[in-house]
Amino acid sequence: MSFESLNLDSALLRAIQTCGFSAPTDIQREAIPAVFAGRDLMASAQTGTGKTAAFVLPALQRLLTPPPGRGRGPRVLVLTPTRELAGQVADNIAQLGRFVRLKSGSIVGGTPYPPQMRLLEQPLDLLVATPGRLLDHMERGRVDFSRVEMLILDEADRMLDLGFVDAVQEIADATPADRQTLLFSATLEGRVHAIARKLLKDPAKIQLAAATDRHAAIAQCVHQADDVGHKHRLLRHWLGNEAVSQAVIFTATKRDADQLARELGANGHASAALHGDMNQGARRRTVERMRRGKLKLLVATDVAARGLDIKGISHVINFDLPMVAEDYIHRIGRTGRGGATGTAISFVGPNDWSKLAGIERLTGSRLKRDIIPGLESRRRAPPPRPPHQSRRPDPHPLGGGH
Repeated sequence: MSFESLNLDSALLRAIQTCGFSAPTDIQREAIPAVFAGRDLMASAQTGTGKTAAFVLPALQRLLTPPPGRGRGPRVLVLTPTRELAGQVADNIAQLGRFVRLKSGSIVGGTPYPPQMRLLEQPLDLLVATPGRLLDHMERGRVDFSRVEMLILDEADRMLDLGFVDAVQEIADATPADRQTLLFSATLEGRVHAIARKLLKDPAKIQLAAATDRHAAIAQCVHQADDVGHKHRLLRHWLGNEAVSQAVIFTATKRDADQLARELGANGHASAALHGDMNQGARRRTVERMRRGKLKLLVATDVAARGLDIKGISHVINFDLPMVAEDYIHRIGRTGRGGATGTAISFVGPNDWSKLAGIERLTGSRLKRDIIPGLESRRRAPPPRPPHQSRRPDPHPLGGGH
C-alpha cells in the first residue's frame, strides 16, 4: 500500500515525500482509514512504528476542511503525558504540516505562562498539551473547547501511570460530545481499557503487538550484580565493546543520572544526563546532540526518555531496573528502531529480583542470564519461580508512576 492509496491530500503527500517516507507502516495503514471513516479508535503498537504520524496525518487532513463553526479554540486537541513527548508530537506536526496553513501550539508544564496565555487568546487549529497545565488554564477560563472535533490521547497508559486520569476525564468532559476520540497506548488492558470505555464510542480496535511479541529484533540479557560497584564494573565492560555505537543508560533517580554522566565524562566518554529537572531547552539540545552523533552515551530517567526517538541507539543499559514493569518495555524500545537490531542489558542487584519477576510476567518470557568471565556474582541467584507463580498477574499491572 502507498500513501497515495490512503486518500491523503496532495499537500500532505508532498510533505511525506519531503520527509523521505516511502510507504505507510502497519499502524498507519490500519489507523488512518479507520479515522477517515469517522470512527473512534483505540490502538496499540510497538514503539518506532510511526504511531505519531498515524494520528497526525488524519488530524491535518481534518483541518484542511472548513471548520463547522466560528470560534478561537482548537479543532484538534492532542494530550500527551510529558512535555518531551509533546515537543516530539509538535515537531511531527511541523514536518507533516509544512505545506498546510494552520495555527498550532503547545501548552505544557515547566514553561512560562504568559506565552501560553497569548496563544490561547488567538484563533487556533491544533493544540498539543499535557493534562496538568491544560487543566490549570481551563480552571482560569482561558480555554475554548467548543470547536474541538478530534481529541487524541497519546500514550494513554503513561498518562494514567503519572496520575492524570482525573485531569484527562475533566478535559474530555469539557469537549463536545460529538467529537471523534483516538486513544493510543502501549497496552489496551486494565485501566486503559476502563478509561477507553468511558471516553470512546464503539471504537475500532487495533492491536499490532502483544507484550509477548514485542521487540523481537532486540537481544535481551541480564547480569547479576552484587552491589553498585559491581554494576560500574559491568558497565565499563560493555562500554569497551566496539558494538556499542550509542547507548541510553537508565538510572532510578535524577541525581544518579547526573552523577553517572559526570563519571562517564571524566573517563573520556561523550556523555550527558537527561531528566525532568532540566529545562525544556536544555533537554532538547541534549537530545539533538545525541541525534547528531556528538554524544555516545545518554544517562536518563524514565520520564525524560519517554518517547525518545533516536535511530542510532545500538544499546539500552538498565543500570537500575524500573519500578514499573511496563517501563522496561518502553526503555528497551529506544533501540532496535526502524528495522534495525538492538541490544538491551539489565543489571540485577540483590533487591531487584522481584522487579525482574514482574518484567518477566509482563513479557511472558524469561530473560537470558549472562555471565561475563571475571565479573561473576559472588551471590547465589534466587531459584526460578515455579510456572504457576510466573503466570500470576502482576498485582500492580500499570504501576503507580514516578
